[in-house]
Amino acid sequence: MRQMIIDVNDFIHDHPELGNNEFQAVELLTRTLAEHQFTVEKGVAGLETAFIATYKNKEGGPVIGLLCEYDALEGLGHGCGHNLQAASITGAAIALSQNLGDLPVEIVVYGTPAEETTSGKLPMIRHGLFDRLDVALMMHGGDRTTVDGKSLAMNLIDFVFEGKAAHAAVAPEKGISALDGVLMTFNAIEYLREHVRPDVKMHGVITNGGTAANIVPDLAVAQFYVRAADRPYLDTVLERVYNAARGAALATGSKLTIRQVKQCENKVNVDTLNKLLLDNARQAGIEHISPPRSSTGSTDFGNVTYIVPGACLRVAFVPFGTSSHSTEWVAAGVSESGHHAVIAAAKSIAAAAYDLIADPNLLAEIRQEFQNAKAAFQANL
Repeated sequence: MRQMIIDVNDFIHDHPELGNNEFQAVELLTRTLAEHQFTVEKGVAGLETAFIATYKNKEGGPVIGLLCEYDALEGLGHGCGHNLQAASITGAAIALSQNLGDLPVEIVVYGTPAEETTSGKLPMIRHGLFDRLDVALMMHGGDRTTVDGKSLAMNLIDFVFEGKAAHAAVAPEKGISALDGVLMTFNAIEYLREHVRPDVKMHGVITNGGTAANIVPDLAVAQFYVRAADRPYLDTVLERVYNAARGAALATGSKLTIRQVKQCENKVNVDTLNKLLLDNARQAGIEHISPPRSSTGSTDFGNVTYIVPGACLRVAFVPFGTSSHSTEWVAAGVSESGHHAVIAAAKSIAAAAYDLIADPNLLAEIRQEFQNAKAAFQANL
C-alpha cells in the first residue's frame, strides 16, 4: 500500500496537467480505485476530468466523502502539491475500505478538477453531487501541519475591454485603446486599496494587452482576484472594483464586459471535526502541529462546507515559511519529506473517517455543530 501511494504521487507530480485537462491523473486514479473494488463514474457534472468512485460496505451506514484535486499550475507544475492530495486521498480510501469489518458505510471519492482555475467543485455542487454526504474530508500539503481555520471569500473576474484598432503612429486619433482601459483599471484599483479593510486582497494580471506596439489595441483583458474575510463585505468591494473598470471604459471610450470566472465562499468551520483530524494526525506520528494560519487564501472547498460538514488537514512537507506556488514546493513533492507527508496524511484521513463510521454519536455531534455554525454564519450575512 505504501509504495502504491508513493507511485501515484510521483506519477502525477512528474506528469503535471492543467485544470480540466488532467486526463492522465484521472486515468491513474480511477484505475487504481477500480482495481480495489470501487465503482467508478467518470465525466460527472459535465466535466471530462471529474469523477466519483464509490465503495459500499453493507447498507444503512453514513456516507463519507473524500475529496481530491490533481491539477497543476501553468508554467510551474505541481507548485500547490495536488499530487500529494490525490495520492493520499486515494490511499486513505482504499485502506479504509479494507479495514471496515461489518461496519456499514458508503465511501465516496470525488475527483475534483481545475481547483486553480475554473473550480470543478462548483458545477459538481450545482449538480447536487455532495448533497448525500454526512461529512467531507480533504488533505493539502503545507509548510506546517494544521487545519484550515478560515478561508477568504473570493471572486475571479475577467475585465474585457473592446476598442478600435488603428495605426499607432499614422492615425492614433482614429483608434480607441482597449489597453488604456485595462491600465486605468489597474490604477483605479491601486487607489482603492487605501480605502478598504486590511483583509481585502486585490491582485490581477493582464492576460491580453494587444498584438503589436504599432497597433492601437482593439482588445485587452485583465483578470483579477478580489478577496475578503466575509462575503457581505466582499460584495461591497466588488461593486467598487466594477465601478473602477466602468469608469475606465467611460474615460477611454471602450466597451467593457465583466465576466465572472468563479466565486468561492468562506469556509464554515466545525471545530470538533477539525480536532478529529489533528488528533489522528498525532496518532499517525505527525509532530509539530501548528494553530491554523493567520494569513490564508481561498478554496472552492469552502463552497462544499455550506452543504456538509467539511475539514481539510494540511500536512507539512516543506520548511516552515516556504511559500506555495513556488519551485520549492515542486521540488519537495517527490522528496523524502513529500513521501513522508503523503503516507502520514493517508493514515490520518483514513483513521479519522473510521472514527466517524464507528461512532455514530460523534458523527451526530459534528452534524449538529455544523448546523449551529451554519445558522450563525448565515445570520451574519
